[in-house]
Amino acid sequence: MRTSLPAALGRAACRIVLPLLAACSLAAPAAASTLTQNVSWTIDRAGTTTKYRVVAYGDSIYAGYNGSVLNAAKYAAPTVDAEYLSALWNADIESVRRAKSGAVASDVYANKIVAEKSYMQAASTRVVTFEMCGNDGLQARSAFKSQTGTCDYSGMDAAVNSCKTYVAAAMDFINANAYAGVKVKLISNLHYPGYNADNTQSSCKDAGTGATVNLRDRFLPKLATMNYWMCEYARQKGFQCADNFAQYMGADYDSNGDGVIDSDGLRYVAGESEASYVSRITTTLKPTLRDANAHFVSASSYDYIQSDDTHPTYSGGTVSAGLFGGTTGSGAPRYTTITNGKNPIWNQYGHERMGWAVSRSNPAAP
Repeated sequence: MRTSLPAALGRAACRIVLPLLAACSLAAPAAASTLTQNVSWTIDRAGTTTKYRVVAYGDSIYAGYNGSVLNAAKYAAPTVDAEYLSALWNADIESVRRAKSGAVASDVYANKIVAEKSYMQAASTRVVTFEMCGNDGLQARSAFKSQTGTCDYSGMDAAVNSCKTYVAAAMDFINANAYAGVKVKLISNLHYPGYNADNTQSSCKDAGTGATVNLRDRFLPKLATMNYWMCEYARQKGFQCADNFAQYMGADYDSNGDGVIDSDGLRYVAGESEASYVSRITTTLKPTLRDANAHFVSASSYDYIQSDDTHPTYSGGTVSAGLFGGTTGSGAPRYTTITNGKNPIWNQYGHERMGWAVSRSNPAAP
């Protein structure tokens, strides 16, 4: 979700490349800093020359941001999905990631999805996916945390409204502009970074009660509302929804004895109301929510979040992506065969879990 560069890192990067990158601006707050991280990586499968394309638009999550201004994860979620598709279709799959770390939803929409529509218009394109809104929420969270005096909740409401506006606009634009042969259009929703860290009181006080408020209790309903509308708009507009909130925030077993695996119980249910979904996430099933730094697959757990407490963990090394350009390359699949739709590390890293969630909508044939 969070995709902004730390202020010091941004200043240092700009000093390094200032003669070459006159447009690098530090006038905006650090939370608004952005870094383009575009990557094209092809899963080159032995014995075939047929190639299809996955196009992914988004911020630092799809970029595979890892704290560096020079490189990013090679196997971010869209490229993990490309590996699944390669095995399923016995074809080469090109994963095109057009991403901008630090971008809010309006930026991803205007400067990636709209401005770079040509990538999804190629005749080889079979999957178009996007994610956005994480920075809208995180910037609103950061602003709220700094408040003193009487709490002002309008920033969080504005983030929700902006998210809804640009998610719907993005889906409409993709529907109108993607190659006619695209088989899957999909949105990835948001996990909650810093879930444990937010379990603390605000510095500001509620106007009605005169007391401080719990940050997590304030942020969770807003995040749930964003996620609901991502999946609900997807249902309305012919998209699939990869429910990363459920995949990250719930254990892979039944911890509360309700007969449902936690990560399944948290999933959006097609056709349910906003009120029902938000109540289920924030009240009924809230006891099953867990910080994704320790995602429990059984009695053991894996860390889905990097040390910045925001970005997903990954496996498979890095590629150049950032201030000095992006990578266009190819490589053999890590796993030549995939059994029952899951690679051996599908639930051990954040990007692997997200890529698997995206892959669940893959059709049997291109």
